[in-house]
Amino acid sequence: MPYADSNGVQLFYEEAGEGFPIVFVHEFADDYRSWETQVRFFSRRYRCITFNARGFPPSDVPEEQDQYSQIIAADDIAAVMHAAGIGNAHIVGISMGGFAALHFGIRHEAMAKSLTVAATGYGAAYDQREQYAADSEALAAEYEKIGAAAMAEMYADGAYRQQFKEKDPQGWAEFRDTLAEHSATGSALTMRGVQKIRPSLYDLEEDLRDMKVPTLIISGDEDDWCLEPGLYLKRTIPASGLWIVPKTGHTINLEEPAAFNTQLAEFFAMVEAGRWSEKTPYEGASALLSGLQKDD
Repeated sequence: MPYADSNGVQLFYEEAGEGFPIVFVHEFADDYRSWETQVRFFSRRYRCITFNARGFPPSDVPEEQDQYSQIIAADDIAAVMHAAGIGNAHIVGISMGGFAALHFGIRHEAMAKSLTVAATGYGAAYDQREQYAADSEALAAEYEKIGAAAMAEMYADGAYRQQFKEKDPQGWAEFRDTLAEHSATGSALTMRGVQKIRPSLYDLEEDLRDMKVPTLIISGDEDDWCLEPGLYLKRTIPASGLWIVPKTGHTINLEEPAAFNTQLAEFFAMVEAGRWSEKTPYEGASALLSGLQKDD
């Protein structure tokens, strides 16, 4: 099994297919296996890389809290790319992986052909920060108290996973069972170091406005905590587009895999053709009269 070294931490990764690279970055409640339907689809014409974040076996589980942070999560993507001999790739992240993808675009812009940022925004709003931090700490403590298997039964059954459970009970059960295999220690450390104290998306506004990477933002229309942050990201990142998936919750790539793959394929094609451009700003007072205005 191949591993990437990230400052002494070994990160497990897999690859399939040939062509331009895509790197997939998983969410907190899943791992590299969550991208199987994407790998099967895209490996026909792309080189697909999936990996497990630190804290998620078979990647290392460092036991020091300072080995987990949002910046480290972004830099771990770069470490995997370096190990695989990749200098530039489409980066696809969901939830925790979406936050990492955004920070990767800010910190390693030259290495990103594009960014896909799905189901990203939990805890970003300023009026949610205190609650989100408290909830993250409570979740980490519960992992330490009852373990990953017991936690999976509850965490997989959260409010924004119900859409997946209703549409695809078997797929949801596989998701729950995968979650049960995670490291309780790694999950607790990740929750405290990456999730609980990550900066708000709104604190990144200057960096996001300066980032020129083509970006696709994806949100399920029933994933309430991610909808407003998705709109904010669309309005802030210059070369961005927003796809809102109807009747869909948080686990978008598992819940609607065919639509997700089709949308990504179109996005990649547009980027590779140089047709995913920045929005032209309009600062006039009237949308109705905008087409009537003439240059002086």
